[in-house]
Amino acid sequence: MHTPVSVEDKKSFIQWFLNHYQLKKRESVWILNYLVNHDELLANVHFVREAKFCPRGIIMTSHCSEETAFRFYKNQLVTTDAEKSFHDIRLNKNEALYLQLNFSKSYQNELYISVLEENPFIPDEYFITQKDQELAKQLLDMSLFEFKKKKLNEQIDRALDDMDQVEFLKLSEQLKMLEENNDNQPNLLRQ
Repeated sequence: MHTPVSVEDKKSFIQWFLNHYQLKKRESVWILNYLVNHDELLANVHFVREAKFCPRGIIMTSHCSEETAFRFYKNQLVTTDAEKSFHDIRLNKNEALYLQLNFSKSYQNELYISVLEENPFIPDEYFITQKDQELAKQLLDMSLFEFKKKKLNEQIDRALDDMDQVEFLKLSEQLKMLEENNDNQPNLLRQ
């Protein structure tokens, strides 16, 4: 489990961020300044990726990023009205608030990474593409093929050592069928 980020670290990061980046919506600056000045609120703020999946999340964007300027998510509702989100923050001080900041090279920024927490609401399959799934299946299939082939070769060697022609022929046929079935499979791993 990840150690929670301290209020002081969050405060320092927000102050640094406000000094180095200009946000697309001025209300975003107001919200961040409000959070910095209220420790009890800041204690419930979590910097995450993909805040859209959170029960209560805000996405704020600086001018150096192409993303949407501002979004507030609460359960299934989404708004770009920063004033409504500000009122929600003031009225629900004890609820967790998940905050995503979009700015140039944000995920390479040491300060942002130091306050970034794991988002527990991202669906497991969100970052896995269809091609990733196919590659994983092929890797598993290939590993299984190699394992079966190795076992059959060991059994064939044993049959030869025992001079068991019937067993040798049976196992050789199984190996031949295994290799033929494997040759008919598409393989993205070789590409």
